[in-house]
Amino acid sequence: MYLRYTTRKKDGKVHRYWRLVRSVRVGRRVIQQTVAQLGELDGHGRLAARALARHLIGEPQQARLFDDGSEHITVPVRLKGIRVERARQFGDVYLALALWRGTGLAELCEQLLPVGKERVAWEKMAAVLVAARLCEPSSELHIAEDWYRRTALSDLLQLEDTQVNKDRLYRALDELLVHKAALEAHLSRRCGELFARENEVLLYDVTSTFFEGQALANPLAQRGYSRDHRPDCKQVCIALVVSFDGFPLGYEVFPGNTSDSRTVQSIVTTMEARHGVVGRVWIADRGMSSAANLAWLRESGRRYIIGAPKSELKKFATALAATTGWRALREGVEVKLTRCLETHDTIILCRSAERRTKERAMHEKFSLRIETALARLAARIERSHNRLDPSTINRQIGRILQANQRAAARFDVRLIDSGSPAGFHLGLGNSPRTVLEELARIQSQDVILPTATHGQIRLRCVTQPDPAQAALLERLGIVLPKRMRLAEAEIPEIAISA
Repeated sequence: MYLRYTTRKKDGKVHRYWRLVRSVRVGRRVIQQTVAQLGELDGHGRLAARALARHLIGEPQQARLFDDGSEHITVPVRLKGIRVERARQFGDVYLALALWRGTGLAELCEQLLPVGKERVAWEKMAAVLVAARLCEPSSELHIAEDWYRRTALSDLLQLEDTQVNKDRLYRALDELLVHKAALEAHLSRRCGELFARENEVLLYDVTSTFFEGQALANPLAQRGYSRDHRPDCKQVCIALVVSFDGFPLGYEVFPGNTSDSRTVQSIVTTMEARHGVVGRVWIADRGMSSAANLAWLRESGRRYIIGAPKSELKKFATALAATTGWRALREGVEVKLTRCLETHDTIILCRSAERRTKERAMHEKFSLRIETALARLAARIERSHNRLDPSTINRQIGRILQANQRAAARFDVRLIDSGSPAGFHLGLGNSPRTVLEELARIQSQDVILPTATHGQIRLRCVTQPDPAQAALLERLGIVLPKRMRLAEAEIPEIAISA
């Protein structure tokens, strides 16, 4: 990872814009991938970045967590026995906790989550869950059994590895779920304060997740259209709303047999109650475009852009075929506005040369898959001398077509019983994830120093960033400590005296 810059002339002055890049091998080529756009790293740029960082994450960690009072002690060290132990991921989780506190989530969770007889505060467990979701998204079981012990969170949160287990993490999720609406509203408001976003354009879609087993204790778990190709499993549907920049504003969970179009009115009214009504433009795919939904949106005066079913294109065949009125958005993509005579809606017609080429290539790809699979099936039938059960063969044909639906309509496959063999697709560049990956390389480690007079000294140190990482940290307003205090249980019997 290293720094590169480009120069531009503006208002008679030369400006130098820096970016953080890394080399990535793609096949036989090595390309430079942008990790983060750092802007102008002059004095003014650095001050502006630090001001935003302080506004976002506040001041650095309190010194009491890192200062053990031994920085001025001098003792003779035996060089032969020096070693390094207990390496932990530090940079990414340090940033995660800074964001956790800077967004006000730590304070909010302290206010919302109950205080009782629990051995570990729910706010700390929530911090673990959020840091894990940011740095290495995974299951609660993975967090408890693998991820947490590899990070420096035990030092930063003063929470031992043994205290983070899957049951405690699951219970923390239950405690947080009760306050879901308050958490979403807080994050939406905080995002608006930091970045002056109005959330005028809202993108909405529905996905699903399935369960292994009968899921008898979950009334929402039902069988329905499976996006995971697991119709044998019960599932729930999850509706997610994000801003134009991809910032999640909220989600709702529906029974697994709920069609996409039946979620629209519930989601729209819920999000408007939580985030306000004025200025919203709802964008969704064609799965939401039922006649009832469009009528409801239209009659209530809401603004929307919703994909239309392909069958609707027949109504606009004349406009699509016309060569006039098209406006180029970018190379290969054109749009045209027209009106629907029935509803008086404005219709946006789009055509893309790239999409047309892509669709053709995908159809050819899936057609080839179908032909290859049918040829293998025909060979099996020939080897079996037509002794295979016809119903079994028909099921296999159905699975082949189902797995390649994009081209299935091109084929008319029939099984003929003729005695002969059958014949038959942040300003952080384009990858904030790479920022976390790079910061995760910054570790905390224990340096063991055998001394001639005081036994053994254990220093918990933080590896210092390289120049590129330092530039990124400066832009984020993050100041790394050099050392951290040991927990009381880790302090050796032979201690250092000043």
